[in-house]
Amino acid sequence: MATLQGFLDTIEYFGGDDGYRCGYCKNEKGNFSHGMWSHTMTVQDYQDLIDRGWRRSGKYVYKPIMNKTCCPQYTIRCHALKFQPSKSHKKILKKISKFISKGELPKGQDDEACPGEPDKVCQSEVKCAASIDIQKEVAECPAIAEVQKEVADAAPADSEASRKEPVSVTDARTTATAPKPGVGADASRPPCRKAKDLRKERRLQKEQMRQDADGVSSSPSPAQTNQPKPLEDFISDSLPDNSSHCLEVRLVPVSLEDPQFAATYEQSAALYARYQMAIHGDDPSECSESEFRRFLCDSPLEAEYSPDGPEMGYGSFHQQYWLDGRIVAVGVIDILPTCVSSVYLYYHPDFASLSLGSYSALREIAFTRQLQKQSPKLSFYYLGFYIHSCPKMRYKGQYRPSDLLCPETFVWVPIERCVPHLENSRYARFNQDPDAGDARVLKDVGRALVLYRRTVMPYAAYTRKRKGPTDETEVQQYAGLVGQDCAERILLYRA
Repeated sequence: MATLQGFLDTIEYFGGDDGYRCGYCKNEKGNFSHGMWSHTMTVQDYQDLIDRGWRRSGKYVYKPIMNKTCCPQYTIRCHALKFQPSKSHKKILKKISKFISKGELPKGQDDEACPGEPDKVCQSEVKCAASIDIQKEVAECPAIAEVQKEVADAAPADSEASRKEPVSVTDARTTATAPKPGVGADASRPPCRKAKDLRKERRLQKEQMRQDADGVSSSPSPAQTNQPKPLEDFISDSLPDNSSHCLEVRLVPVSLEDPQFAATYEQSAALYARYQMAIHGDDPSECSESEFRRFLCDSPLEAEYSPDGPEMGYGSFHQQYWLDGRIVAVGVIDILPTCVSSVYLYYHPDFASLSLGSYSALREIAFTRQLQKQSPKLSFYYLGFYIHSCPKMRYKGQYRPSDLLCPETFVWVPIERCVPHLENSRYARFNQDPDAGDARVLKDVGRALVLYRRTVMPYAAYTRKRKGPTDETEVQQYAGLVGQDCAERILLYRA
């Protein structure tokens, strides 16, 4: 007998006619987005949705109306395996290292934004009907063998773009004249060398000694010695032994059934409130425990495990940063089939000068690289939205190589090719092939699944049963936004 195992997702769609306040340019009615309340959702369906420009805030999933909203928000992803830290990233890691080893906190407050930070969706925008218990209706659904016969599964397709970083050219200088007596270098001593070169030489010597100890006598090739230092080494260097402080990162699933999450829930909620009031100027009522739970603990994603997936499984997690036995920062992330998606970061205001937003992003990129060793498909780090019209949010483009999602064809385009278009217009189509379209465009709204009177059925069957005015325009809009594949897998609630 057929069950609902293949139809776990249940949503209510709200459209997107009304404008509301923009958190970026502060326009009171300029922010437009489509929204839906997701009661449950599989990680694969959410992966497919964020690859179409959707994003979640708690259980509320929204998609900016790109050609209408005041500050278009483009989904951005970083190629984690190819990432190399920039000079500014290395400075941040050195700053962390100095604090951990010597206990010196930099002066001043760092005014950075956090990579995954979404524009918080107001509770008033979520029109979920409290009188309806959709979960009960799903649980009481009869067998749906006839639905499975009418609706066929579709295979998802992936796209990937890659590119190389520019190389720098050194400046060659020569001197032909010998120094005058008493001026310049002492000929009896070896020439001065940069500390950077000395450290590199010592590192190669240690590597050679290790190889000799293991019975490997061959010297490293030029290709090996010229390889850039990986991100993991920079992070390791930032956490020296015998230091003044101890920093530890713990990953906990977002579930009160998890002992560690439950044990740290109150401490984490208090830290969130402190962060929101100090950094964002929130009123205490705006960062209450219930708001914390709704925004950063409630998730529609069902925990899932796969033989070829990461050891901790897929779903929503908190990465807790513990300093000397207390939580000083929390990164909220989703682990999905092909990416780690950054949701939010909050931290203790006393440590604002440590650039914890950027530091957590570097740790999350390194974490993505670690997961890829267990699950080869999981190789991207999603930073949320890139907003070129808001200069403060352009920093996300510094995590290279990265791509932006084309808002019309939903293919990934290298950010270097996108920026010139955004300099000319807030809204832009990045795919320059005029004949290219949406690969998962809606072709048959009749095949979209709906939940009606505790029964799952295709929309075509629902229209024959339903009385009253038609809702085809709304359902057509919803199905077009999620795409044909998701429309055939996600249950759209119909009252």
